[in-house]
Amino acid sequence: MLKAGIIGLPNVGKSTLFNAITKENILAANYPFATIEPNVGVVTVPDKRLDFLNDLYKPKSLVPTAYEFIDIAGLVKGASTGEGLGNKFLSHIREVDAVAEVVRCFVDKDVIHVEGTVDPIRDIEIINTELILSDLEIVDNRISKLGKKAEMAKEKSEILEVNTLKKCKENLLNNKPLRLVDFDDDERELLKGFQFITYKPIIYIANVSEDDIAVGSNEYSDIVSKYAANEGSGVVVMCAKIEEELAGLSDAEKEEFMSDLGITNSGLDKLIFETYDLLGLATFFTAGSDECRAWTFKKGMKAPQCAGIIHTDFERGFIKAEAMSYDDLVKYGSELKVKEAGKVRLEGKDYLMQDGDIVYFRFNVTK
Repeated sequence: MLKAGIIGLPNVGKSTLFNAITKENILAANYPFATIEPNVGVVTVPDKRLDFLNDLYKPKSLVPTAYEFIDIAGLVKGASTGEGLGNKFLSHIREVDAVAEVVRCFVDKDVIHVEGTVDPIRDIEIINTELILSDLEIVDNRISKLGKKAEMAKEKSEILEVNTLKKCKENLLNNKPLRLVDFDDDERELLKGFQFITYKPIIYIANVSEDDIAVGSNEYSDIVSKYAANEGSGVVVMCAKIEEELAGLSDAEKEEFMSDLGITNSGLDKLIFETYDLLGLATFFTAGSDECRAWTFKKGMKAPQCAGIIHTDFERGFIKAEAMSYDDLVKYGSELKVKEAGKVRLEGKDYLMQDGDIVYFRFNVTK
């Protein structure tokens, strides 16, 4: 399951957003470190295609794909050296696939700002610095552990590790997050084992006031958007308070409320879609009278790998994938008519799965 860590300075709206995400009432107090342990919530990914399959097949169960959010305690200046919750915070963040950084883009004299004033770029750079210092510590520890071996490396794998670590160190010392560094395929494969925080893709969440969300932005969120664009990262403008209110409404009430606000998608939906795009993810479906289900896969995966997402036996004994596109199913109205139109395909081991594929995997596993 995809994991995203929600981070930010204290009192920027992280816990309020998390309340909206999970519809759970965790502590969202107006002081630093109200969130002591990471709070985990699972949210279903909205997909109207699954609703269509449900209406068509009327299955016994409907299973959307899910997304795990981890609300991590507020970071403060000096966390990398133990300030605030220090390394405890940083260890939680290493376990996620993507980072969602909430940035305060609203002025409210009743909500304390840990740095005294609203300045989104300063806040982003405080967090960047702490994450860079934390990664730098890991690099230094590993180089130190290698010791003389690092200087005398002869094996290809050893040389690769040493050179990659030195490259990481050079960039981190220049205050450059590793996600912005150009690595080759071998280096990227090596980096997977280190769980560097600054190597993870990031989305900035510009948290604006209720008044500003109707307009769509404000001067602070515009600054965050420019910052994100410059580094090729995603950005979502939302109001955490409104998201929390939306979470408590029925679907009909939600649509009416959003219509009144002049918005078509909730901030949470935008965050999910933006994260999927950032991570290069897509969805395939399995459908039938017993179950209709959405499955998340990474773009570029072949049919056997996607079969393995369902069960390892499916990949091990993969024979063929019987596939049709969601668009064809909508066009022809039934699975039978799609077959009659010759639009059901038998795909082999080299088939690259496509977003919206509806698949039945044929496999055979002998003991």
